[in-house]
Amino acid sequence: MASQRDYYDILGVPRGARDADIKKAFRQLAQRWHPDVNTESGADERFKEINEAYQVLSDPQRRQAYDTFGRAGVGTGAEGFGPFGGFQGFGDLFDAFFGQGAPGASRRGRPPVGADLRYDLRLTFEESIRGVEKEIEFTALGRCDTCSGSGAQAGTSPTTCPGCGGSGEVRTVRSTMLGQMVNVAACPRCGGQGRIIEKPCTACRGDGRAERKRKLHVSIPAGIDEGHQVRLTGEGEAGLRGGPFGNLYVVAHVAAHPRLERRDTELYLELPISIAQATLGATMTIPTADGEETIEIKPGTQPGTEIRLRGRGVPHLRRAGARGDLHVLVDVIVPTKLTKRQRELLAEFAAEAGEAVNGRGEKGLFDKVKDAIS
Repeated sequence: MASQRDYYDILGVPRGARDADIKKAFRQLAQRWHPDVNTESGADERFKEINEAYQVLSDPQRRQAYDTFGRAGVGTGAEGFGPFGGFQGFGDLFDAFFGQGAPGASRRGRPPVGADLRYDLRLTFEESIRGVEKEIEFTALGRCDTCSGSGAQAGTSPTTCPGCGGSGEVRTVRSTMLGQMVNVAACPRCGGQGRIIEKPCTACRGDGRAERKRKLHVSIPAGIDEGHQVRLTGEGEAGLRGGPFGNLYVVAHVAAHPRLERRDTELYLELPISIAQATLGATMTIPTADGEETIEIKPGTQPGTEIRLRGRGVPHLRRAGARGDLHVLVDVIVPTKLTKRQRELLAEFAAEAGEAVNGRGEKGLFDKVKDAIS
């Protein structure tokens, strides 16, 4: 059965760990617990546990889901996690032992993928609740128009690298604790691409990319919260010399509401009312996620009463049509200053109710409440 331990605890890294720290921790643990190296009882299960944690935390989208919803957000379990299932290429495991990628896993003359980009998007509280379409503008490396991304001058084309024969890699044999192994490294002459540009494009100097401004329309889903990401696949930077585009991650930053407090999909509002309103009842106008709304305060409402408006909270991101609730927390305010007439009326009320209160020169119940509040 798969472990239910926290993935960060399994790898021994904090929740805010960088991707490089997560990969480093995985390498060290893999070297120690791989079944071919460690013959202790339970090493196989321990290695599977490490593998499972790394599969989730090394993937930005799955890591975000795990941070938000736990294991339910990534659908992990005992099934589907074999010793090597889900690695970012077998090269991650190979790299754990030898510091290089696996044979043919990421090279073979393929141009590298472009860098992922991050865009920080500011949203109002209302936009985060309802969802919104936004146009964003940013500068990024795109395909060079002059050479169409090849990096070579017009009329020429890249040639096969004589150092690696176009494979993009060179191999050396080394002896390890597992026996004789082939160590694979990027070809130093062509940088692992398998091709050499003899006449670089004058516009991009052989890079195949040029900086340009871009505009994109982004659909922000209803219910998005602070720090959530929207991934736009293939909208990042162009890869070197015709390589695939990376991804663009739009990170939401939500402005706080002056009165409403959000907790996941629930909204909370503190509503101050007077003693008279609590006693006699009142009609109050309150802010909600959908605008102002009128509610009734029933006569005799007590301090701390909660009025729950169902379905007036935040939409669920993963449950279409479902919304949380709005919790109105009533706070009865005791006045700290009274006019002479107001004091007389309260004294009459106390006398009618049979309540003992002190006179003007003595501190009575009301004065004591006032002093305590002050």
